[in-house]
Amino acid sequence: MNRFPPCVLQIALFWKSRSYSYFVAVCIGLLSFSQLGVAASPSLKLLGSLPDADGKLMQVRSVSEHRLQVFCFLGCDCPLAKLYGPRLQQLSDEFSNQDVQFIGINSNLQDSLADIKTYVQQLELTFSVLKDHDQIVLAALEGKRTPEVIVLDSSGKEVYRGRIDDQYAPGQMRSKPTRDDLRSAIKEHLEGKPVRVPRTEAVGCLIARRRQASSDSTVTYCKQITRLLDHHCIECHQPNEIAPFSLLDYSEVVGWSDMMLETIEQHRMPPWHADPAHGDFINARNMSGDDRELFRQWVLDGTPYGDPLDRPKVDLSKDHQQPKQRADIEIPMQAEPYEVAAEGALDYQYFVVDPKFEEDRWVRMAELTPSNRSVVHHGIVFVRPPDGIHVEGIGWLTAYVPGQVSPESPSYRARRVPAGSKLVFQMHYTPNGKPAQDLSVLRLAFADSAEVTEEHISILSINQELEIPAGAADVKINGRSPRLPSDGLLLAMSPHMHLRGKAMRVESKSGEDRKILLDVPHYDFNWQHTYILRQPIPLKSIDALTFVATFDNSKENPSNPDPAAFVTWGDQTWEEMAIVFYEVVKPIVKDSKNTAQSKKPESTETAALRITDHHRSLSDQLFNDLDRDKSGKIAYEEVDQAVQLRNFKLFDLNHDRVITRDEASEAISRMNR
Repeated sequence: MNRFPPCVLQIALFWKSRSYSYFVAVCIGLLSFSQLGVAASPSLKLLGSLPDADGKLMQVRSVSEHRLQVFCFLGCDCPLAKLYGPRLQQLSDEFSNQDVQFIGINSNLQDSLADIKTYVQQLELTFSVLKDHDQIVLAALEGKRTPEVIVLDSSGKEVYRGRIDDQYAPGQMRSKPTRDDLRSAIKEHLEGKPVRVPRTEAVGCLIARRRQASSDSTVTYCKQITRLLDHHCIECHQPNEIAPFSLLDYSEVVGWSDMMLETIEQHRMPPWHADPAHGDFINARNMSGDDRELFRQWVLDGTPYGDPLDRPKVDLSKDHQQPKQRADIEIPMQAEPYEVAAEGALDYQYFVVDPKFEEDRWVRMAELTPSNRSVVHHGIVFVRPPDGIHVEGIGWLTAYVPGQVSPESPSYRARRVPAGSKLVFQMHYTPNGKPAQDLSVLRLAFADSAEVTEEHISILSINQELEIPAGAADVKINGRSPRLPSDGLLLAMSPHMHLRGKAMRVESKSGEDRKILLDVPHYDFNWQHTYILRQPIPLKSIDALTFVATFDNSKENPSNPDPAAFVTWGDQTWEEMAIVFYEVVKPIVKDSKNTAQSKKPESTETAALRITDHHRSLSDQLFNDLDRDKSGKIAYEEVDQAVQLRNFKLFDLNHDRVITRDEASEAISRMNR
């Protein structure tokens, strides 16, 4: 017997019992329901059944009963995915009572379920993170990077696609986001408003697509790529080193291949920023054009593995492990580890340690070793000598910079640390998405003073009077070295600026002749290189060392913390510096009465008189520089804006906008206590 469809029976019943207008309304409603069913299909657009970190399957659909679905492409070792994991959890919690579902999708070839479980546990994520083994969801949603978010409404229509916010990008970090793109898109849609910015550019790690390897490729992992990685990458990309992922395993390399190719072609990796046209440096990390093309061809050919017999017979990771030099003493920066926050920009941290040196010590090896390299951007150790004790240079002892290894000094070369000195650890930490701890340790090896014939010192060119107007894109600041030791040798140079630093050029001046010693056309604050000369330069041939630092304070600078700010000198990354550090050695003159050994400490009375004279000299210099009307007082209006903003309050002890000589002497005395 023929059966009428339910919708026809309903129409018949309504026709008998309802008005015509009611009948029309019901028909329209039924027609709409029927059309919705056709558009969505019975499967409600099933994208796939994917396992979560525990192996439990979850059906992923583009059409759902939720008002919004937020698909988040994530990767276990992607630095930005680690930073944004907690942010996504916060947003998931924020919108959970408004029927918004967050779903993490891991389509990385190199990430296993065990990796995903560790990622979820470390970042304390409660929303599901699913493994997209065959990259089905990746293809359906056209994802590209981690982290990238795609927001769909209940009918499967795309509401927003792109980044989470603008706080983090590869090599860039703001103290806070200036636009919360994902949050804004969700709120606007839930409020029934059009999403003002429905698409942004996702930033982060490229997701490598599964490819069919070419069977006739002449470039394979075993034959060429292992050796290329050994030469350029393994130094940092191995377990317990500074890079966020290891490249010792083929599957890892394949999973990162697209991202690696992008960074190689953009010259972001290997990290090196000196123009090869100027200077010859023994620690250069230049990748040749041939090597770049070799890696590109391997990726385009589908990343073939090749013949295992072609692989190197050595353990590449052990080949790059730096043997530790023997240390006579190890000095932690403090008793307990420093707690590093999960996110945000952190102020420089200073730790002062008294090593209790009762006599001058000559240091031939100084090594700063973080306990947690993943959060240490860089660290420097300075020597703070007792009041009135003169030291050559700026008191620099050593530094830690990711990926930088200093060559071992010869036994006859050392730095002097005067008796009674304190050591100042300056640590710059970069959060990585989860709370962390660090307890950096200074390792020292001493030299016999009788054997030391060269003193290693650090001097600098500096301009503390820099002023960078708001929005200015190309501000040049000049600097010049102080008096150079004419009998010394220049070993290395280290330019230093902050987030607005754009370029740096260092020149030597001999009479009217100038020579470019170092040119860094694209300065990157994330890589604090020391450029070590292959052939040291005799300073007797140089009248001065100069630099030109270029700053970009415009909105076009993606690292700029605030384009609207008038920027002056300051320690923090949102302020600026213009410095070049120079590593110099000079001979130590010895005779029967004057050796490199410790001198007998002077009496307390003599030291006090010498310290008083030293403070008076500094006060005189301050007044010579700033007391323009020679009134014996320095009025606030007399000094330029940079001094007003940064230094005036340090000397104006009674806050009356006038500095007297007594105030200057007292302020200088306090600074040196």
